[in-house]
Amino acid sequence: MSSTKLTALTTQSPGRLLWQYSLPAIVGMLVVSLYNIVDRMFIGHAVGPDAIAGLTITFPVMNISTAVGVLVGVGASARTSILLGNKNQRGAEIILGNTLVLTIVNASIYLTVFTIFMDDILRAFGASEATMPYAREFLTYFLPGLMMMNVMYSLNNVMRSSGYPRLAMITMLIGAGCNVVLDPIFIFVLKMGIKGAAIASDIGLFIGMWFVLIHFMKKSSTLHFTSGTFRLRWNEVFSMVSLGAAPSIVNIAGCFINIVINNTLLREGGDNAVAAAGIFSTITGMLVSVVVGICQGMQPIAGYNFGAGQPQRAKKVFWLAVGAGTAVCTLGCIAGLTIPQWIAWLFTKDETLINVSRNALTLSMICFWMVGFQVVSTTLFQSLGKAALSIFLGLTRQVLFLIPLLLILPSIYGLDGVWVSFPISDFLATIVTTILVVMVLRRL
Repeated sequence: MSSTKLTALTTQSPGRLLWQYSLPAIVGMLVVSLYNIVDRMFIGHAVGPDAIAGLTITFPVMNISTAVGVLVGVGASARTSILLGNKNQRGAEIILGNTLVLTIVNASIYLTVFTIFMDDILRAFGASEATMPYAREFLTYFLPGLMMMNVMYSLNNVMRSSGYPRLAMITMLIGAGCNVVLDPIFIFVLKMGIKGAAIASDIGLFIGMWFVLIHFMKKSSTLHFTSGTFRLRWNEVFSMVSLGAAPSIVNIAGCFINIVINNTLLREGGDNAVAAAGIFSTITGMLVSVVVGICQGMQPIAGYNFGAGQPQRAKKVFWLAVGAGTAVCTLGCIAGLTIPQWIAWLFTKDETLINVSRNALTLSMICFWMVGFQVVSTTLFQSLGKAALSIFLGLTRQVLFLIPLLLILPSIYGLDGVWVSFPISDFLATIVTTILVVMVLRRL
């Protein structure tokens, strides 16, 4: 991309820029969600409630994989935006090379651990005798795809921040499109069940990853792989990791929270309650992915303007992103409260599971409309280089409030205590977010 297009980040209307950058990012994030949604919908109808519960047991694994991806990818995106804003082309290319190497190293470590201790890990995550076979089979075939997902996600973030938001969207669409087409073929036609869903996802992720790699191999790209950039620079690694630490820690915290939730649900409501949590997590995860897409569109605009000495433009694009993120979460909240049974029906025809899921969605999404503000605010702090505040804010909802509530309320209210923990933590985290945002924007 030319320097003229990068300069447009400091001259064009913030609203127009946010639309241009967010729309491809939103589509890209929805595409990532499709990998999970399509798998669960097909598996739920083709195999049954226990299979959905088995997939739910693997959620902590996905959290850890996502944590690795965002630890490097989000930090690399923020650093790339700031360096390009400072006209430091070579520094941005070093970030690109280090991103690829660091992603592969990190993924190799956690994949080795999961392969060796798979059964023990799944039991700790809440697998029962009924759901263990499904969880084990899916994870066995999906582990290779996690490495490809990390590489695709990390480099896709750099692609977007270097001025290619539409191309970033297209590369994600290609992989997800293949997955959507292959899923019913492997599951229904070839009758491979949950194993087929995992293999279809692997193929789609490989194709998406390959298209991203091809982009950065081209010398015509704004940033491309060059010699001397693959050796890890520890100062740059630290800068990337510190900026990407907040969303990464949030995902790691999400792993432990999922473990607590799964085991609590198994104790209070059995495998159907675990499956209902899977439906709830799939729907809310899709909505949050849209907000994250908005954030990914906001991040290069806010980061570039901050680096270029125009903080007022960073403020304006932040509030526009808050409005858009809140609108998305509000629509999701309304759907969860008014048509929960139809949402559950997308994943299963089992009446018992539909009833449990309806109760889960109705109780847990009361305050979901507040979540958009929290997610966008965390990204603002990343964009401004305020890693410590970003980490703290990212942990308030899940660690500071949700975990204690999950340990206390189920002992009083049983299964409903799990579901009501979510809106209470949303409300309390929003109060903390408001205080921090007011403080930072006044200083900015």
